[in-house]
Order: sequence, then structure tokens, then C-alpha cells
Amino acid sequence: TLNKSDPCVLLLMQCQGQWTEVDRSEVIKSNLNPVFAKIFTVDYYFEEVQKLRFEVYDSHGHAGVGTHDDDFLGGMECTVGQIVAQKRVTKPLFLKYGKFAGKSTITVISEEISGNNGYVELAFRAKKLDDKDLFSKSDPFLEIYRIDDDGSEQLVYRTEVVKNNLSPVWEPFKVSLNSLCSCEEQRKLRCVVWDYDSRGKHDFIGEFFTTFEEMQKAMGENKVQWDCLNPKYKLKKRNYKNSGVVIHRVYSFLDYIMGGCQIHFTVAIDFTASNGDPRNSCSLHYINPYQPNEYLKALVAVGEICQDYDSDKKFSALGFGARIPPKYEVRGGTGGGSQRPPRRGWRSRSLRRPRPAGIQGVVESYQSCLPKIQLYGPTNVAPIISKVARVAADEERTKEASQYFILLILTDGVVTDMADTREAIVRASYLPMSIIIVGVGNADFTDMQILDGDDGVLRSPKGEPVLRDIVQFVPFREFKNASPTALAKCVLAEVPKQVVEYYSYKAFPPRCPQAETPDSSLGSPQ
Repeated sequence: TLNKSDPCVLLLMQCQGQWTEVDRSEVIKSNLNPVFAKIFTVDYYFEEVQKLRFEVYDSHGHAGVGTHDDDFLGGMECTVGQIVAQKRVTKPLFLKYGKFAGKSTITVISEEISGNNGYVELAFRAKKLDDKDLFSKSDPFLEIYRIDDDGSEQLVYRTEVVKNNLSPVWEPFKVSLNSLCSCEEQRKLRCVVWDYDSRGKHDFIGEFFTTFEEMQKAMGENKVQWDCLNPKYKLKKRNYKNSGVVIHRVYSFLDYIMGGCQIHFTVAIDFTASNGDPRNSCSLHYINPYQPNEYLKALVAVGEICQDYDSDKKFSALGFGARIPPKYEVRGGTGGGSQRPPRRGWRSRSLRRPRPAGIQGVVESYQSCLPKIQLYGPTNVAPIISKVARVAADEERTKEASQYFILLILTDGVVTDMADTREAIVRASYLPMSIIIVGVGNADFTDMQILDGDDGVLRSPKGEPVLRDIVQFVPFREFKNASPTALAKCVLAEVPKQVVEYYSYKAFPPRCPQAETPDSSLGSPQ
């Protein structure tokens, strides 16, 4: 009663007399005349009658769209052949029992996706957009429209909303050349930037016009940008220049990796007393000769992937919460063993032995230090984060995309220095660094979700938000019966995005890969 509907469309196809959901569109908030960006892809067979049903719902967001909690706004049935033949079909929506849904209609536009027009990946970011909000920054999103021969506009893509940011970095997306420009590289495109409003009354920030041909030029030069213009401001303000600029962002995670960016891996292991005596088979640190414990499983699963991106394969292995011989003092950032040459106190004094490289070296260091230390406490991880952050800060000063740091923290309980940890994470979000926390054992990790920014923006105790979400928390018990690759895939999934976000924010381009020195022993290339 106080808001407009939040519509969403479900596409169903009839198969052997049963309606099966094929796909669903995005939900558009507070809008009675929505234009959906979602493209439904279906196979077309001339020799078959392929029945489709489009159902429109007012989504309440409590569960999946189309549940009993959502209001059914109407449906329409047709065939794929009808849409293909007419290219644009507009039909009334019907409620149950054949009743008209008022004057509501739905329009479906068809486009052929042939096998030879291909897909392109596009990515955009903006700088210094106009601030349309009084008490916070704008929440910008970008829409791309194709201008057809008759002058009409067809929505091609709508990006996600980036909250509270005047220099947003939107997620890369793939779109077919047919949808983007009808495979005509010089066809004009209209791009519009909006400030999102939950009531559907989005504020217009500005627009610009371009072509795919111009975008390709940007891909080659990596520096083409467009002025985002508001025509009203241009008429009224003498010194008006623009409402921000939009840049075709083309660098990907692979661009940085292939440009020579190294991923440095650090593991920090919890040696607090709550893990239990390592000599006891019930301990989380118990070394079973037949099966690795949870610490080792998580370490190997993540480390085996990270080591492919580190040229020297010498990882830093740290520990926290243990009493270290000979004085048995508690050390916040030591207790494991360093797999990298000593830098700024990284090397643990508990190990004095040759340091084998790679994950196997870290495993051996972990196993050899367990009998030499006393598990104690507390579970303080802020010193560990700060230790890695200091090295990452040195790298930041080089102003090159040469090294990025991943810190894997393995712990059996909730951190006891939560306030300091939040502060350390906020500081680290400005550095080339990502943090992965794996909860080992059966403790209640509810409070640990605070550190993962998925449920909201993490803030320091003083209220300062993180620059970017760099923490991923996963309880190991959810992967006990899964393969090691499943755990690694989950905890590392966000790293490529975080790497690109950091270097895009710093405006650091990928480095040029150095040519490899040919090995004369290999003979001439074939």
C-alpha cells in the first residue's frame, strides 16, 4: 500500500505436459513499468511447437520468486515460433481463470544468437560522479542502450548498484555482439548513469554516447574515457564540464598475473590451548599418520593453488597463541616457521633447520614445531594481520602491480581481540592484501561472520568502513565431507575480484611480462 510493486519475470517452458522453469529476471524495485535487462536464452527448433509461459510476480524478497509469499501479477503464454516470427510480441497479462490483469501487458523481444557473432566482455568504472544524496554518497549503476534503425532504444545491460561510491568499479559482464550492436560496430550506443533509489525514483547523473568500435579502441589503448554529461546542467551552468567520467576498464585478473604480479601466500595457525594437547587423539592438532588433521587439510587445499602464482614457492608460516621456548613467552606473530628469507622479524626462532619450499615445506615446519611449543592463548589475530600488512605497505610504495598478499588464518575459535582485528582489517583494505579465515573444529563461529563483509560493511571501532571487502570466512565443518578442491574454490573465489579492485582503485596497470631467457640446453624451438 505504501510502495509500488517490485516486479520479476519467470520464464517457463512446457516439456512433456509439465511447465519447467528455465530462468528468471532480476527484481526491479518499486516500478510499474519495468524494463528488464535479463536475457533469456532458449534453443529454437523450427520443427517443434515450443510453448513458453511468462509469469510476473511482485517479489517480497523473503524466499525464491514465485513462492506463496509473492503476489502474482499476471502471466502470458505463447510459442517460441510466434516470438521469432514477429520479433516483438506485446500481449495482455492474465490472472488465474482467464481474468485480465487490468490493462497490464508484457512485451517480449527476440534476437537470434548465431554461432559466429561471439560474445565480448565489457567492464566499466567511473570517477568523480555527482553526489545526489544528502547524507551519503551516490549509489551508481550504469545502463547501456542500443539505438536501433528506427531511433528506438533497446536496453542491452544494466550493471549492479555500487553503494555509497562516487568512483564505482562495476563487475565485468559478457554480452553478445548481436545484442550489443546488431553486429554493427559503428552502431550508436547510449550509456546512462543513475543514482539508485529504493523507491524506484532513480536520480539521473549523466549520459554519454559511444560505439563498440570506440570501445575496441579503448581495449587497445587502455585509457579511453567518456564525459558523463547532464544536458540540464550543461545549459544552466557556464563552467559545467561534466558529472564525472566513465572509463572502459579492461584489465582482468589474468592481465595482472600474466604481467608478472606475484601472489605471496602466508599461513597463520592457531596454537591456543583450546585446540587440545597435540599428543591426544582428540586434539585438533593431533598428527595422525594415516589422515591429516583439519589444519593440514585446509592448509594444503588453499596453498596448493596459491603456490602456482608465487615464483619462489617460499611461503611464510606463522603461529599465534603459543608459548615459545626457551623462556616460554607468548608470541603474537611467531611459532610456525618461515618459508621465506627473514624479513622484518618474520622468521620464527623456534626452527633452525633447512627450509624446503612449497606447501610441503610449510607442512613439515608445522609438524616439527608442535612438540617444541606449549599451546596457550589468547586468540589474537590483529598482530598477524598487521605483520603482513607492513610488508604489503612496502609493496604499495613501489606503485606497481608486482606483488599481492594472501593471508590464510586457521583458527579453532572466535578471536579475542575483535576490536583490534576490525581496525587491522580496515587498514589492510587499503593495501594489496586479502584475508581468508577458516574456522576449524565445532566452535560457534557466529561472531566471525562480522569480519566477512557479505552481510554488511565492516567498520573499525571508530566507525570507519573498509575500502573494499577483503575477508572471506568459512567454517571447515561445512566441507568435511567434500573434496579439498571444493574448499579451495569457495575461499579463493573472491580473490581475483579483490586483486582487480585494488589495482583499479590505485590505477596501477599490469606490468609488462619480462621475456624468458632461453635455455640453450633445450636446443632450438620446433
